[in-house]
Amino acid sequence: MDSVIGGRLVADALIERDVDYVFSLSGGHITPIYQFLEGSKITIMDTRHEQAAVFMAEAWARMNRRPAVAMVTAGPGFTNALSGIASTRLSNAPVILIAGCVGLDSVEKLDLQDMNQLPVIEPMVKKAYVCHIPERIPEFVDMAFRTAMSGRPGPVYLELPCDVLNAAVDPANVKKMRTTLASQPVDRENTRKVVDLLKTTKKPVVIGGSGIWYADAGQAFTEFVEKTGMPAFTGGAGRGVIPDTHPLCFESSLAIRPGAAMSSLMSCDLVLFVGGRLSLFYIFGDIFPPQAKFIQVDIEPGEIGRNRGIDLGIVSDARAFMTELNDILDKEGLSENLRRQYAPWLETVRQADKDGKKEAETMWNSDTIPIHPMRLAKEVDDFMEREDDIVVADGGDTSTWMGMTRTILKGGTYLDYGLYGCLAVGIPYANAAKLKHPDSRVLLITGDGSIGFNFLEFHTSIRKNLPIVVVISNDQGWGMIMHSQQLRMGHHISEGTELGWVDYHKMVKVLGGFGVSVEKPQDIRPALEAAFASGKTACVNVKVDPSVISPGSVALANLGGYKSS
Repeated sequence: MDSVIGGRLVADALIERDVDYVFSLSGGHITPIYQFLEGSKITIMDTRHEQAAVFMAEAWARMNRRPAVAMVTAGPGFTNALSGIASTRLSNAPVILIAGCVGLDSVEKLDLQDMNQLPVIEPMVKKAYVCHIPERIPEFVDMAFRTAMSGRPGPVYLELPCDVLNAAVDPANVKKMRTTLASQPVDRENTRKVVDLLKTTKKPVVIGGSGIWYADAGQAFTEFVEKTGMPAFTGGAGRGVIPDTHPLCFESSLAIRPGAAMSSLMSCDLVLFVGGRLSLFYIFGDIFPPQAKFIQVDIEPGEIGRNRGIDLGIVSDARAFMTELNDILDKEGLSENLRRQYAPWLETVRQADKDGKKEAETMWNSDTIPIHPMRLAKEVDDFMEREDDIVVADGGDTSTWMGMTRTILKGGTYLDYGLYGCLAVGIPYANAAKLKHPDSRVLLITGDGSIGFNFLEFHTSIRKNLPIVVVISNDQGWGMIMHSQQLRMGHHISEGTELGWVDYHKMVKVLGGFGVSVEKPQDIRPALEAAFASGKTACVNVKVDPSVISPGSVALANLGGYKSS
């Protein structure tokens, strides 16, 4: 058989892995792979910036719960991808970043776009691989895929020098591999101890995190909640695994969310914490009473016990754990007793939910001009009412307002930047969502600062026929920074915080999309209707009140590392 080059081995390995899209921006160092992807069943989804390519891959991996592939060229292509990779690490997204680099015979010769890439990215990924032998390329692709999905999902880096990609190889010397990983076992002994603790508690809460989503444990999680009558909250990618409208679900576990979260988490006596991280979003574990019993379930052993002493730690796949727990409850016939035991507490949580939302109604229903940003969030939430509607949030204050408001009916239908807090994810996430769900309505709500980072991804959306609707909450500045400075110093520093009004909607029109501006709250819904009716990628540019301070800005002003002495 005739020889083949390394680039073909990469393409063939990805095809054999049933990869559907490679998110990328082209470059000379990866052309040997491109030439064999052309005309294959894999589509190259090219963006206008490498960062956007990785963000698209991140959203694709999160929504599909399986590896996604991003591919970039050497040097600046690689460095442009780093923010996206850092985001995938904290969102547990199994993204495989394939990067080209200078040939092995050109290292330290001052070749074009040469840099030592491996030590830069190694701390940011689960594992970083460099393949120097072209015959072993399929092995390295297999290692990358199985590493991305083993244990807690996460990003993997695979570097391929361009002379390795161009090297001729005898196919007879190539070992082809494709490893399939089995699901993680459940810790049966400790799961039984959970049931013993459930019998002793009167005010429990269960919190489902990203691990519930990635393990596809939503049904088992919901069954557990229904069997026990325990108040449920969700966080991270777990949002929507049990619908926010479920009578036992009290929506987001974020304390700033109007409703029951803050009072319930601060007064519970037991926490069943499944597939989440005790991060800033839980005040590093301090939001829970010190005396409350704490059960933490995670597939990653090193995550258990971070920031708080744990009464019972269980290393297990979330779905296997929830299924085993439900089986024990059924065998012992405990459901009726537990529901009766928790009933008074459940009513307390329901009242707290009503009281908390009542306090927010003034903002949700505000008729002020300029528009209150939380009124804008409420209009978006009301309009995007279908179960399969997808909402993406980007921007500092804007993501805060939307996170405080969005009603999520189904897992995988709400995306934001999560723990990494990286602005610019919005359009790439939304484009990926529309790519996956072409028949669903996809709306991005974003700040006017964040929209500027990857603005030309509007062009990607238009040329790839991905008609998304982008709502810009335009406060004419870097609102979260401006407001946190005002809280810290009594004023904001105009340089670096003020942007002024920009007609973003007109810019989108020039690119070939639909654009409209809004200044009155009663005009928001008609503008959304017109945007979706246009059938085009659309921009709804909304002038919001720049003086309104979000809880996120307050938190930033008080963050320990930024406090003034």
